[in-house]
Amino acid sequence: MTRIITALSEVSDRYDALFVDLWGCVHDGVKALPDAVAALQAYRAGGGAVVLVTNSPRPRASVEIQLDGFGVARDAWDVIATSGDSARAAMFRGVVGQRVFYMGEQEDTGFFEPLRIQRDPVEITRVPLEEAEGIVCLGPEDPMENPAILRPQLLLAKQRGLKLLCANPDIVVDRGARREWCAGAVAALYTDMGGESLYFGKPHPPIYDLARRRLASLGRDVPPEGILCIGDGIHTDVAGAIGEDYDSLFITGGLAAEETRTTDQPDRDALQAYLEKEQSFPTFAIGKLR
Repeated sequence: MTRIITALSEVSDRYDALFVDLWGCVHDGVKALPDAVAALQAYRAGGGAVVLVTNSPRPRASVEIQLDGFGVARDAWDVIATSGDSARAAMFRGVVGQRVFYMGEQEDTGFFEPLRIQRDPVEITRVPLEEAEGIVCLGPEDPMENPAILRPQLLLAKQRGLKLLCANPDIVVDRGARREWCAGAVAALYTDMGGESLYFGKPHPPIYDLARRRLASLGRDVPPEGILCIGDGIHTDVAGAIGEDYDSLFITGGLAAEETRTTDQPDRDALQAYLEKEQSFPTFAIGKLR
């Protein structure tokens, strides 16, 4: 049975490290969430380590800049692991070939900047779909437009047997009050059409491997029972935690706010009905991180 708590501090002393989602937990895509920042600052002040684990397709340096712009204090976290970092490493190993077709917003093309930490990286060239060996997807070019508009391109890709590298498995995110489509929606559509999608963010293992390496870089050797995953995605944050055998704290006031009838806290009956429908049972739940 998922336990509803009122503050992170009720359970945080059980854990040596937190793997914390960003969007919907620490910021809303526009600005920092002050209660969440304060909770993480207090946790770190008590000796805990905070790894921000995000499905952002951007490199971690870019996410750091974004967090500063949102007003997320630097002393609220220790290190960042991004889906983009994990996916970029795979791309430069050649998992979708050398000549790739890019799907995404033009501002995200820094994804293709060479990695300086990888030996003998594959040289990646962006080409038209008709010449591509694979697809690199950071999301729809217009995140407000239904990904179904990409069906003709995806059909051609499937017919050519191309693999699609998905740099962000999220289906949607809420930027303030606006809901946007992510790369995960494109990858899901491609899979439904019979194509092959490769995932590197939550809930898939590669990003947790990266998060553990980033945690180890802090000099922390933390067993699974010492890690708590926090996030608002039942199919990403909670599913990933369960897959890695970590405890989880589900933020109900994010993507599932309507289903769980969350105002300040979730409605107990609505939360239980939602979890049973999804057949996913986090360790704890709370309306918002605080």
